[in-house]
Amino acid sequence: MKIKKIIIFFIALYSFVGCNTQISIDTEKSKDYLYRADSEYHEHNYHGAILEYSKAIQFNPNNGNAYHNRADAKNELEDYHGAIEDYSKAINIDPNLSDSYFKRGVEHDRLKEYKKAISDYSKVIELNPQSENSYLARGLAKVELQDFKGAMSDYNKTIEINPKNKEAYYSRGILKGDNLQDIRGAISDFSKTIELEPKLPDGYYSRGVAEMKIGQKESGCLDLSKAGELGYQGVFDLIKKFCN
Repeated sequence: MKIKKIIIFFIALYSFVGCNTQISIDTEKSKDYLYRADSEYHEHNYHGAILEYSKAIQFNPNNGNAYHNRADAKNELEDYHGAIEDYSKAINIDPNLSDSYFKRGVEHDRLKEYKKAISDYSKVIELNPQSENSYLARGLAKVELQDFKGAMSDYNKTIEINPKNKEAYYSRGILKGDNLQDIRGAISDFSKTIELEPKLPDGYYSRGVAEMKIGQKESGCLDLSKAGELGYQGVFDLIKKFCN
């Protein structure tokens, strides 16, 4: 009886060691496929990358990075629904993957699922209150839902975190000019955008249009002309119509 117990013990021990050994092997194989997948991704072979990420997942279904990176590859192929599915799997494995929440929010934005996008951006902000890009992206989504007050708050917060965020100034200028009828406020924000990025044609174009709206024809036409010089398409037809 004692010998039988010893045999059972060694059988159990061997099985446990064998199981751990297999897990270790599978984990290493998953890492190898993940490395190969990343190489394919950086070579812009997204179909190949997806195949390799899928193999990495096969050997380690709890590899959140593999799901996240496969979602990135699917995004490059414009498979936005597939990307959302993989970002969601990555989040299920690690609920603190802020990058997966953010990128899933971007995919929801692409599909015009703005409430879902806002929810994901809000989760990123919960995990990282200094995420300026999340405030900016959430503000843009709120504009789509005509939540102009909420959008303004998010743009302001973006600028508070990073006073040099030109996209935030530009977006806030658009909001002021197009939705809140604050043309002078819009001009101020477009001017700040230009200060931060002097070669941005959109800044000159939008400021020029705003200036024209309040009768500042000379400065407006100069800005439109500058936008054209920097490559803004179609602006010269507007100049011919209003400036000549």
